[in-house]
Amino acid sequence: MNSAQRVLDTLVALVDTTGFGALGVHVLVGDEAASHRWAPDLRREVHSVAKGIGVLAVGMAADDGLLDVDVPVAASLPDVRFGAGTDEVTLRHLLTMTSGIDMPWSPTELSDWPDLAREFLGRPSRGRVFQYANASSYTAMRVLATRVGDVGAFVADRLFAPLGIDGVTWRRCPLGFVAGGEGIALTTEELARVGRLVRDRGAVDGRQLVDGGWCDAMHTDWVVRPDAEPPYDRYAMAGWGGPGPLWRLHGAYGQMLLFHGETVVTVTADDHAGADAFAAAVAVALER
Repeated sequence: MNSAQRVLDTLVALVDTTGFGALGVHVLVGDEAASHRWAPDLRREVHSVAKGIGVLAVGMAADDGLLDVDVPVAASLPDVRFGAGTDEVTLRHLLTMTSGIDMPWSPTELSDWPDLAREFLGRPSRGRVFQYANASSYTAMRVLATRVGDVGAFVADRLFAPLGIDGVTWRRCPLGFVAGGEGIALTTEELARVGRLVRDRGAVDGRQLVDGGWCDAMHTDWVVRPDAEPPYDRYAMAGWGGPGPLWRLHGAYGQMLLFHGETVVTVTADDHAGADAFAAAVAVALER
């Protein structure tokens, strides 16, 4: 029995004991993989894990010399009327949620405004303070679109196709732009392929899809939130620090990629309330 299977057995027992609403768990340790399902492996919304896919897409464009994440986005969106201080916001700020622009989440935010990016950037900035907002990721993808064209097609060609993932669509706003911070549906196994790519610093089958520094940026140079409790007290480019020694890409209702050294635990679930406790239990299990 390989180590991936041993880890998986522990996690399956945790699900059975706690009642966490897992749909599937995939464990990768080195090159060994094991998985278990409680439901068919159908594609389902990965929610905020999509923010990590957006970071990879930005990284690919940056590798191509098409953009610089530290240049103000005003250079790419010259016809936008910016709020006070917002014209200094960069792609890096959008991806690390440090634009300082307040934009409360709404389940209909993609259609609440004639143009969500213009509404977002038209608001004032409070400086380089953390403010988590799906609108920030959406706006980052709008900037990316000025350099690569349709972002959904770019991601399908440059990321998903090399991973052997076909037919993925990205939910769009009424203007036709990708949602950015959510809106992608993947199976557990497909999501695990993304996790492996991130763990392996952008490489798959000997091919470098994106410079490893972009994968590192998901869990380095943390934006520390002194007013927040773990595991929400550190954020980087799409990645959260913790629980414990882990870091993670974390979507609503328990869609998670949990990273610990050479181990990646991929979770799909329908249990928003139980996700943090399960992630903490994974951290304990991987430390044994």
